[in-house]
Amino acid sequence: MRIYDLSPRLSERTGVFPGDVGFRRETAMSFEAGHHLALSAMTTTLHIGSHADSPGHYVRRGAGIDRRALGLYVGQCWVTSVAVERGERVAKSHLSEATLAAIEGHQVSRILIGTGTFPDPEQWNSDFASLQPELIHWLADHGVVLIGIDTPSVDPETSKTLEAHAALAARDLAVLEGICLSGVSEGRYFLSAAPLKIADGDAGPLRALLIEGFDGDVAHDVPVTVCEDGGE
Repeated sequence: MRIYDLSPRLSERTGVFPGDVGFRRETAMSFEAGHHLALSAMTTTLHIGSHADSPGHYVRRGAGIDRRALGLYVGQCWVTSVAVERGERVAKSHLSEATLAAIEGHQVSRILIGTGTFPDPEQWNSDFASLQPELIHWLADHGVVLIGIDTPSVDPETSKTLEAHAALAARDLAVLEGICLSGVSEGRYFLSAAPLKIADGDAGPLRALLIEGFDGDVAHDVPVTVCEDGGE
C-alpha cells in the first residue's frame, strides 16, 4: 500500500488567482517570544492550493461546501494524464484508451486529470489547461460524480462565462482543483479528499490523498452521521 499526497504546501508563496486573497499566517503566541505555547491564525482565499468548489461558487443561491455529500469526495477513483498545450481545454479525445475503457465500463465514478500545465503552485502561470464542457457532460453520462484537475480552475483564467463550471452545475458534479498529480501513474486508486466544513463556503481547502492498493469503495450517496443538528 502507498499513499500519495496531492496537496501543495500552503504558505505566503502559494499562488492564487490575480486579485484574490493570498495566504497569510500571523503568529499570536510563540515559544521564541516567551509564551507557553504556539498560536497562530491565517487569512486566505478558500480557493487556495487543493480545494473543492461548491455550487455556491458559480450558481446564485447554490449550496455551500458544508452541504455537499461527503461520499462524493471519498472512494475509488481513476487517475490519468493527458497531453495538452498550455491554455488548451481537455477533451474526450485526449483521454487514453485505458481511461475510456474504465469510464465507459462504469468501473469508476471519480476521475482525476493531470495536465502538467500548472507545474509549480508557488509560480502562478495564467495559461493553464482547463476542461471542455462537452467532456464534463460525457463523464456525467457515464456515472462520474467527481472530476479533479491539476490546475487552479476547470475554466481558463480569463473566462467570464465559465462554461465548464456551468456544465458542472447542470450535472451537479463535484470538482477538485489545484491537486498535484506529478509522479502518479495512470490507474485506479482510493481517494480521500473531503473539503473543510465551512458554513456556506464557496469552496473548501482540503488535504487530498490517494491510496494505492486499497480496493474498498464508498458509495457517493452513503448516509453520513454528523455532529450537529444540520446534515447532508
